Amino acid sequence: MMVCEYKPGLEGIPAAQSSISYVDGQKGILEYRGIRIEELAEKSTFLETAYLLIWGKLPSKEELETFEHEVRYHRRIKYRIRDMMKCFPESGHPMDALQASAAALGLFYSLRDLHNPVYIRDSVVRLIATIPTMVAAFQLMRKGNDPVRPRDDLDYSANFLYMLDEREPDPLMARVFDICLILQVEHTMNASTFSARVTASTLTDPYAVVASAVGTLGGPLHGGANEEVIQMLEKIGSVENVRPYIEHCLETKSKIMGFGHRVYKVKDPRAIILQGLAEQLFEKFGHDKFYDIAQEMERVVEEKLGSKGIYPNIDFYSGLVYRKMGIPTDLFTPIFAIARVAGWLAHWKEQLAENRIFRPTQIYNGLHEVTYTPIDKR
Repeated sequence: MMVCEYKPGLEGIPAAQSSISYVDGQKGILEYRGIRIEELAEKSTFLETAYLLIWGKLPSKEELETFEHEVRYHRRIKYRIRDMMKCFPESGHPMDALQASAAALGLFYSLRDLHNPVYIRDSVVRLIATIPTMVAAFQLMRKGNDPVRPRDDLDYSANFLYMLDEREPDPLMARVFDICLILQVEHTMNASTFSARVTASTLTDPYAVVASAVGTLGGPLHGGANEEVIQMLEKIGSVENVRPYIEHCLETKSKIMGFGHRVYKVKDPRAIILQGLAEQLFEKFGHDKFYDIAQEMERVVEEKLGSKGIYPNIDFYSGLVYRKMGIPTDLFTPIFAIARVAGWLAHWKEQLAENRIFRPTQIYNGLHEVTYTPIDKR
């Protein structure tokens, strides 16, 4: 029997071959289908980037217009799903509500015609279109309000922000939000993407694939980290408290949220872009004192841990951007999911092309030849 080397968390072990995205953690490079993230953030839109990831090429003008029209047409959700969401507890986390709602979509679209391109496209469009609507709907319903209907005259990001409070967003805010979605849409074989591919390999429906990935993203070591960054900044409270806080974390070996990455050993290129977006929002809508705390944290952490490759990751500045938009902290991760759905679907589609069910092995470290003890002698 072959003996394999055990790697906790499968660190460094390839789980798939993929042409969707590429990361060079030493140089701080992130590419989607070969295009640098900086260029996409400057020139593209979220839906165009989603099309690029899922279908492997930039769309023509006609293809993009058709895709955008299809997404607009499918933004509304079934009234039974809306009624189901009204029964969710108000204290429930929006990620749990989203996972349940995404899974429920599969009840209404249960056909698993995985060899039919029309079914594939319809599923992609429906999930990208309805996930933002469900996030916004739960946000309002947990306050006792009816959800806001989508507006067909607004683009993808502006419409989501509108559905949160029924106010048309400032154009800068809508564009910044759209760029945030581009930055969060895909990042190679992360935990939720791996979860999506494992689920996809069983040939279940894409709604189950997305629901399983949403559940994985919700953990504080993955998508939930940006919520904890804001909580950390609130706890620190002032610039003067930064150095003592960092030193205490180092002494107690506590995790400093928003810093460090399994792949990047330099500052996350997405964090660099997000920092610039935050400054644009502060310039137009007013400063946030938490940004001063964040900048001081970055300086101190670089001084203490820069030699070990510990720098800000995407979670460190994304929460500050969403906070300035007035978005509740516990919606940060569901927004991450809104973006990442397109990445998960790209991997779902790629997995189907050359599918083999995931069945890793294990290294057994338990007992052998144990004698059963009758219950009256235990």
